[in-house]
Amino acid sequence: METPQQGGVVKKKETRGRKPKPKDDKKDEQQQQQHGKTVKEGKKSHPPPSVDDKYTQWKSLVPVLYDWLANHNLVWPSLSCRWGPQLEQATYKNRQRLYLSEQVSLFLTDGSVPNTLVIANCEVVKPRVAAAEHISQFNEEARSPFVKKFKTIIHPGEVNRIRELPTNSKIVATHTDSPDVLIWDVESQPNRHAVLGATNSRPDLILTGHQDNAEFALAMCPTEPYVLSGGKDKSVVLWSIQDHITSTATDPKSGESNAKQTSKSGEGNDKVADGPSVGPRGIFHGHEDTVEDVTFCPFSAQEFCSVGDDSCLILWDARVGTSPVVKVEKAHNADLHCVDWNPNDVNLILTGSADNSVRMFDRRNLTSNGIGSPIHKFESHKAAVLCVQWSPDKSSVFGSSAEDGLLNIWDYEKCSLMQIGKRVERSGKSHSSPGLLFQHAGHRDKVVDFHWNAYDPWTIVSVSDDCDSTGGGGTLQIWRMSDLIYRPEEEVLAELEKFKSHVVECASKSEK
Repeated sequence: METPQQGGVVKKKETRGRKPKPKDDKKDEQQQQQHGKTVKEGKKSHPPPSVDDKYTQWKSLVPVLYDWLANHNLVWPSLSCRWGPQLEQATYKNRQRLYLSEQVSLFLTDGSVPNTLVIANCEVVKPRVAAAEHISQFNEEARSPFVKKFKTIIHPGEVNRIRELPTNSKIVATHTDSPDVLIWDVESQPNRHAVLGATNSRPDLILTGHQDNAEFALAMCPTEPYVLSGGKDKSVVLWSIQDHITSTATDPKSGESNAKQTSKSGEGNDKVADGPSVGPRGIFHGHEDTVEDVTFCPFSAQEFCSVGDDSCLILWDARVGTSPVVKVEKAHNADLHCVDWNPNDVNLILTGSADNSVRMFDRRNLTSNGIGSPIHKFESHKAAVLCVQWSPDKSSVFGSSAEDGLLNIWDYEKCSLMQIGKRVERSGKSHSSPGLLFQHAGHRDKVVDFHWNAYDPWTIVSVSDDCDSTGGGGTLQIWRMSDLIYRPEEEVLAELEKFKSHVVECASKSEK
């Protein structure tokens, strides 16, 4: 059920874009009255540019800002997108797995058409290959030829979150509106047709342990086959799936059994099918409200952290028990939606919140009188932050996406006073937020998820839930900013000087 927004802080279902929001007529009336008041007072009133105006402006700059961009229209919304393993390398492009979902039941509440987990093959164009004309000429309503559906798994319930297992690239975990985590072997699972009344695919493993729905907080360990989850029961749950990964990988008949066994008779599409299950290694208590996100320490399967609607960031260590090791209260001024641990610097942790900001914490110095002490605050977003993630390539770079439709790329090394001073001195005036490296404005609605490509570190896949702007569907974009934006200034200037010389030479030849 939709609930009105209270005090500027929106709760779970709304911030994640689960259902289209009804138009707020009262708010529109207030804005119109305020506009009229401004005119009467004799002040100049300039209405803010519309979403379409901003998008048109962004699209005109695509050939300048991007090395490559692919736009893929989604008929149904998707709340998660993830890169899978690289499959093939070629001269001009590489082929790679891509995971996303189709949230059909957002609109068809009778469950007649199933929700799906989609495994796609993506052609990733290599750097400095795509022509500027090519990347600028795309149709917003078309499906990109670079993204092709490879396999469909009929998912019991909406796919709220997808996470891949780094130590075994064919194992994927999903969250839906239930207490369970579902584990899928995407290679052995049979390809299904999402037709009217189709029964659910059978998960390879069901992870049990939550006492209430666990919808979004989900993580896979980089070093061991461990899974981490958080939910409405205010707990963080840890599992090991080692034995089950071994059995599904070595049993060639597992795919056959999945095809034959379906949901129990009489159950709707949202019911999870029978399947093998495993209980948790540990259940960790310390949050006082819904746990919204979890992540592992990149170098330890026993250390992890979580954030929640209680505005807390908590660090855990399974070796010392199920109570918090460090609890950072008031890490933000509102609900925390997302967290990520730096894979290249074990001391740095990012958090994103409904207070529209991203904060960076150093785990060696987390609190001051019980209140979170971030070493940096990033406040360029104009709406709740939904996702944060560190770059796998450079330790100081990360991304953040929000309900304002923007995906910001930051470099915290540029936050120093010296760097800011240089920028102000060069341009006379600085309009951007300190540390803001790039702003991707290709989505026209809330950007619910994005993922850096580990095989091509500056290539990003992002997805927006377009329910508010178009009434349905979504947009998947795969893009890479121009390397002139992030390379060292000296290198860029030297290259541009060569380019200038080349232009002058070509011009002189044409005059002869």
